[in-house]
Amino acid sequence: MTEILETTDGAVDTLALASQLSDGHVADNVDILNQLDAEDAAAVLLLLPVEMSVQILDKPELYRGPEIIAALPRRTAIILLTEMSSDVAADIVQQLDEPARTELMQGLDRNTRTTIENLLTYPENTAGAMMTTEFVSVPATWTVEQTLQHIRQVERTRETVYAIYVLDAVTRRLIGAVSLRRLISGEPSANIMTLSREPITTSPLIDQEDVARLISKHDLLAVPVIDKTGHVLGIVTVDDIIDTIIEENTEDVQKFGGMQATDEPYMQIGLLEMLKKRGGWLAVLFISEMLTASAMQYFEVELEKAIVLTLFIPLIMSSGGNSGSQATSLLIRSLALREVKLGDWWRVAMRELPTGLLLGSVLGLIGVVRITVWQKFGFYDYGEHWILIAITVAAALIGVVTFGSLAGSMLPFLLQRVGFDPASASAPFVATLVDVTGLVIYFSVALMILRGTLL
Repeated sequence: MTEILETTDGAVDTLALASQLSDGHVADNVDILNQLDAEDAAAVLLLLPVEMSVQILDKPELYRGPEIIAALPRRTAIILLTEMSSDVAADIVQQLDEPARTELMQGLDRNTRTTIENLLTYPENTAGAMMTTEFVSVPATWTVEQTLQHIRQVERTRETVYAIYVLDAVTRRLIGAVSLRRLISGEPSANIMTLSREPITTSPLIDQEDVARLISKHDLLAVPVIDKTGHVLGIVTVDDIIDTIIEENTEDVQKFGGMQATDEPYMQIGLLEMLKKRGGWLAVLFISEMLTASAMQYFEVELEKAIVLTLFIPLIMSSGGNSGSQATSLLIRSLALREVKLGDWWRVAMRELPTGLLLGSVLGLIGVVRITVWQKFGFYDYGEHWILIAITVAAALIGVVTFGSLAGSMLPFLLQRVGFDPASASAPFVATLVDVTGLVIYFSVALMILRGTLL
């Protein structure tokens, strides 16, 4: 990686750095600019060739694109926004603060401004919001040679040239699609329609995850987004989908860890923002865990009579939480991949019930063996009623693991039903829920089995 050059007073030597980056690889240049603050990054871009600056700003890996654009002179920023991919430019404009946003939009040419405004009308996380309007299209009357000549002329201004879309010469509706591979293997004099296939399309309001599944299912490099009349609004490319999948997976992992999703890399998050993202969930989980203390207070008399029961509280609670987290992980992923639907909750419950019973039985058997070995070999004396204690632990494990499996599998369905992201059913949240109910199950079982002996 290129070293960040500094002047004698410790400031970034933007001139020397720009000289080095001008011949560098775009991805490497992005990594370097990510180490600078927005003002220094803008100063470097100002010294780079416009083409290189545009390529850098087009990369989704660039952390502070909107801040860099805002720090540039307005005239330079307008030139770069005009040359950038329309979808990335729209994302940057959307994140700009006023008055920079209005000033830059007013400075754009009419076509660029209209394109960005149209993209900003689509809801977030839809095909329309992520599509680009730079694609290759040709009329159905063209030959293969004409199409290839057109690609040579426009390839620098298009998101991709690997998919060519054929339009009706009169209505401009989409009627076919041709891959670049088929195009270059065709006869130059042949009509483009002889190579065309019926296009796989999507609509602008389709969720981005559905678009990802469509591209994956049909092994596409891009999918055209069309309106109700069949006109192409733009295309969603496979690299856009990859970026989306990475972003979605990152958000889901963070939510599943029990925190709000962050928009910035870990090292770029400020202390206050970190506290905001993590503190809320921790407070909610802490308050929820207070119910565990309340449950133990409720069974205080039983605990005083049979202190030995406290030895197995961590065992019971962790087993229920683990089984619940497993079920939640499976169902969140299955819902995301559309392997199960909201209406399948009953079928899922019928699968998790016997699964929980069998898993609980296995853990219960292990618990009985453990208590027996410790008792017989003198590692610990559980008292004269150790067999009943072993049975209590085994029965409680069966109940807690079964409840954990059912609760963990049903919670994602419940959240989706009320309109929340199923990934919000985080492992800590499920574990907290099962902790409280696990204690109630444990002591209730103990009351039934040990009544008249230890209790």
